[in-house]
Amino acid sequence: MAGLNLKNPDYYINRELSWLRFDERILGEAKDRTIPLFERLKFLSIVSSNLDEFYMVRVASLKDMVDAGYTKKDIAGMTPKQQLAAISEKTHELVASQYSTYNRSLIPALSETGLTILRSHEELTAEEAEYVDEYFEENVYPVLTPMAVDSSRPFPLIRNKSLNIGALVKRKKTGKKDGNGKNGGKSGSVAETEFATVQVPGVLNRIVPLPCKDGKKIIFLEEVIERNISKLFLNYDVICASPFRIMRNADLSIDEDEAEDLLKEIEKQVKRRQWGKAIRLEVQDSVPKKLLKILVDELQIEEEDIFRIDGTVDLTVFMKVYGLEGFEDYKLKRFEPIPVYDINPDEDIFTSIRKKDILMHHPYESFEPVVNFIKEAARDKDVLAIKQTLYRVSGNSPIIAALEEAAENGKQVSVLVELKARFDEENNIVWAKRLEKAGCHVIYGLVGLKTHSKITLVVRREEDGIRRYVHLATGNYNDATAKLYTDLGMFTCNEAIGEDATAVFNMLSGYSEPQGWNKLSLAPIWMKDKFLSLIGRETEHAVNGEEGRIIAKMNSLCDQDIIMALYEASNAGVKIDLIVRGICCLKVGIPGISDNITVHSIVGNFLEHSRIYYFRNSGNEEYYLSSADWMPRNLERRVEILFPVENRELTARLWHILDAELQDNLKAYILQPDGTYAKPDKRGKVTFGSQDAFCREAEEKKNSFRKDIKNTRVFVPEINPGGES
Repeated sequence: MAGLNLKNPDYYINRELSWLRFDERILGEAKDRTIPLFERLKFLSIVSSNLDEFYMVRVASLKDMVDAGYTKKDIAGMTPKQQLAAISEKTHELVASQYSTYNRSLIPALSETGLTILRSHEELTAEEAEYVDEYFEENVYPVLTPMAVDSSRPFPLIRNKSLNIGALVKRKKTGKKDGNGKNGGKSGSVAETEFATVQVPGVLNRIVPLPCKDGKKIIFLEEVIERNISKLFLNYDVICASPFRIMRNADLSIDEDEAEDLLKEIEKQVKRRQWGKAIRLEVQDSVPKKLLKILVDELQIEEEDIFRIDGTVDLTVFMKVYGLEGFEDYKLKRFEPIPVYDINPDEDIFTSIRKKDILMHHPYESFEPVVNFIKEAARDKDVLAIKQTLYRVSGNSPIIAALEEAAENGKQVSVLVELKARFDEENNIVWAKRLEKAGCHVIYGLVGLKTHSKITLVVRREEDGIRRYVHLATGNYNDATAKLYTDLGMFTCNEAIGEDATAVFNMLSGYSEPQGWNKLSLAPIWMKDKFLSLIGRETEHAVNGEEGRIIAKMNSLCDQDIIMALYEASNAGVKIDLIVRGICCLKVGIPGISDNITVHSIVGNFLEHSRIYYFRNSGNEEYYLSSADWMPRNLERRVEILFPVENRELTARLWHILDAELQDNLKAYILQPDGTYAKPDKRGKVTFGSQDAFCREAEEKKNSFRKDIKNTRVFVPEINPGGES
């Protein structure tokens, strides 16, 4: 590729705009009339949730860059200021499309199911209004804290992501003399308009059911409060009221080198999130101009960050609407994960692992064996030590409970709790303190790095000596999200991997840095070089006239060095299929650069989260799983693990997963040369969805196994591991 400038900005897609394209694909699912109605509501809610985080982190970071005078361009040739302008335009288009879908498609369709959602309290019947007013008096009024703004009461703190109702109020004329001998209080005969606000309390259910003979009818809590807002300001006339919501800069700024106690510093910074700079304002398009001006001036919101919307503010509420009972016919049937049949329930888990490596595909297969692995280790008299990394765990984590039990049983328990896991900082601080109290040795991560790897090591004393059992995974130790995210995990007692696992924890807990590794590759030290080497090897094979082949599945792709290596491989003739759920900065279809690259994005009922990397290697195929995406933050600023899968039975399963996802023409979107995504052409083809197929296969597998597991065979898909997709 002599003479080609692979850093040419025209060869790349801006990261932030690519993320918004992902939200477009999610919104596409909300628009899809072939999907059950309540599932469409869920996707609509996810778009709002994604935009919240996008603004709190990505947009906030770009605004900080602009404020600091930072003008360096990204790999797509855009300055921070240019990115913000493009983001604003694209986000306003996205939100307009979101509300158009909500108003024109979803709300009418919901009415046909028997669910009526009132857009305004003005739509209440007399009977419903009486019910709502009584509900307000008994359940809502005691919780509210109205806040007026005047010379003695400054503009209040509006909490990040909270829903509020702003109002303009005017003091009533009472006929009484104030201290100045004037009527109506301090303002004299002409009362001044003042601003007041009340937060819609998050402790109350935002969905308020109304009495209804046929079907269900609901109204949202903010409408109940707005209808009764005059009861909060008895000495005032309420001129107008309207809901609003703001987003603040929530990206933590922590100087770890200067922090004496990282835990205390993060606790302090998390509290400051509520005081971050306001960067986005959502209001209804009917908001009075005077009320909006007060909000804009006080919050210092820029015009491009004001979102005037036609409908309910904050559509994340529809995740709660999704949970309403009585509408199961409009939802997908809940899939129940099947047992991991390679683990014999009649013997301890260690015996099963000693027989062979065990691969688990969640959520199609249960996450329970991972929880049981820790539980059994906690109670097994022969287990000497348990070591684990925790990035995100569930609210009432059984794994945390098992680790506590292990420490109480005298095991040596070491746990790295990543305190810097974004938006899980508070939870992880609680877990860290609990584990320490139970007697576990808790590590708070490495200075300057996030520990994102997923690894558990159990050290067990057996008849033939010490044996190490290891669990490695692509996803978090979170039993709740394991039912929603597609991930892969592997149990092994391979001696070489066990030695590497010990080295990982020694590196995390101290200053031991091994000179070499047996099987594992770690970021930020060696993993990126490993990937570049593997891609380069396929390039060499293609240059030498052999078949080059790469299939890589991940969440995001935006590392420029990796993309350049893929461009070189494509130019050499390597066939490259990428399955990238979210951000993808690589462009396809560039003549002589990316002709041989395809990019698939699957947006389905489960969130695609696994990372699988396949390299043909002249027929000596290599498969890897990892906690890392091909992003600079994963490869350069986090502790990540890449591990090989070498058992042929297990690699056959991995090929089956990749092959099925590349054949998906139901939930897949294909990246086009112009940066947009399109559904595959299904003309003349059988419709095929990979997630549906995996669910069916799981059910078939469950049905094929007899009650006596010893008399059953292990399920291996009948495929050609080395074949083409």
